[in-house]
Amino acid sequence: MTKIMLVEDDKSLREIYGIRLVAEGYEVVSAGDGEEALATAVQERPDLIISDVMMPKISGFDMLDILRSTPETKDIKVIMMTALSSEDQRERGESLGANRYLVKSQVGIEDVINAVHEVLGDKVQPTAQPVAPQPVQQPVQQPTIQPNGQAGQY
Repeated sequence: MTKIMLVEDDKSLREIYGIRLVAEGYEVVSAGDGEEALATAVQERPDLIISDVMMPKISGFDMLDILRSTPETKDIKVIMMTALSSEDQRERGESLGANRYLVKSQVGIEDVINAVHEVLGDKVQPTAQPVAPQPVQQPVQQPTIQPNGQAGQY
């Protein structure tokens, strides 16, 4: 089972995203700050980390820098999810090796789930071909016998 680590200091957000990711079939582990995330990443070896940037102890940027320079964690995919929307911040995240950089105010939970599928490359493609709509056939109207004995349309 694919394992995702959520790193978010806001417990409510961590729970909401965790529930949604479990519903998608992922195993979820979480951490409340960058320091805890680094220890958990080495121990749990998640396939993907979704991390906030502004956190206590170690920021998401510093955590990402350490992850990328640690042999055991350098290949873990990372989605940065933050309130920091400036282009400088986005460039910093990408230069440190983030696979995606999402601004919280610009994305909803479905956007995050779609980004997870894209980064992991596990998006399920529909296998059935769409069926072309068939023309609707008009029902054949049968003549009915009226009380006066003449045929008429029903």
